[in-house]
Amino acid sequence: MTEMPSVKPEAFKVACSSCNLRELCLPVGLARADLDKLDTLVATRRTVSRGDTLFRSGDIFQSLYAVRTGFFKTCVSSEDGRDQVTGFQMAGELLGLDGISNDRHSCDAVALEDSQVCVIPYDQLEDLSREFTDLQHQFHKIMSREIVRDHGVMLLLGSMRAEERLAAFLLNLTQRLQARGFSASSLILRMTREEIGSYLGLKLETVSRTFSKFQDDGLLEVKQRHIRILDQPGLQLLVNGAAC
Repeated sequence: MTEMPSVKPEAFKVACSSCNLRELCLPVGLARADLDKLDTLVATRRTVSRGDTLFRSGDIFQSLYAVRTGFFKTCVSSEDGRDQVTGFQMAGELLGLDGISNDRHSCDAVALEDSQVCVIPYDQLEDLSREFTDLQHQFHKIMSREIVRDHGVMLLLGSMRAEERLAAFLLNLTQRLQARGFSASSLILRMTREEIGSYLGLKLETVSRTFSKFQDDGLLEVKQRHIRILDQPGLQLLVNGAAC
């Protein structure tokens, strides 16, 4: 039986128009009148405890989920039974786009910390998108962003050495966090090194060794999951070198 995520018993009203993530999420760039229409669509929040699953591969697709607080990973099971991490999602990003193509989810979405999502019923989103093109345009931009991100991962796995992969991952993570008002140089990794390795196509030992090398080279200060970037241009140089 599919394990259901923990959900607060009360369904309470949320409003995109008053959300401090609206400039990162689905409502970005919408006029006030259109935001009011969107508020009628995003009706509930769902709380997902750390380690619980928001949805599983094979579940019927009904809604998209905008991450309001917390952090998620998406993963698929490989033929040998291991989980392959396919992405990490943070506040202001959407989960569930994988289910659009065949009306079933193709991956698991697992909370890496206590998290909260806004539930967006997809059939109602489609209806509303037909009414005003700005929402449809923004939704297409989000899907395009996901395609570009997937291409970036393919580049990581296809042509970059371990150091280049980890440098690109850390730079991307800090850029996304900075857009949300967090520090560009100090972060707490919500994922384990094993999960980072799964995402980057690296062994756990390689990830740990590369973190140690970055610290020895003066690029990072590493204290378990606490990371401080000491030399961002140095990390960028590694990535730029890989792109040449």
